[in-house]
Amino acid sequence: MAGKRDRIRIEIRGTSDEPETSAGSPAIAHAAIVCLARLIGCQIAREQFERRLAVAPRTKA
Repeated sequence: MAGKRDRIRIEIRGTSDEPETSAGSPAIAHAAIVCLARLIGCQIAREQFERRLAVAPRTKA
């Protein structure tokens, strides 16, 4: 059964004068980097898994 792919919603906001939501906040930058690293890692793992499935010999169980 093919699963429905998850969608990531990206919101673009204007600049803010509040320090906790400013674009230059190290905490926000760190969270964004960690999120992107996870997405990239998952994609790499998915592609490697698909390549291994394509190469693996098919046997009857």
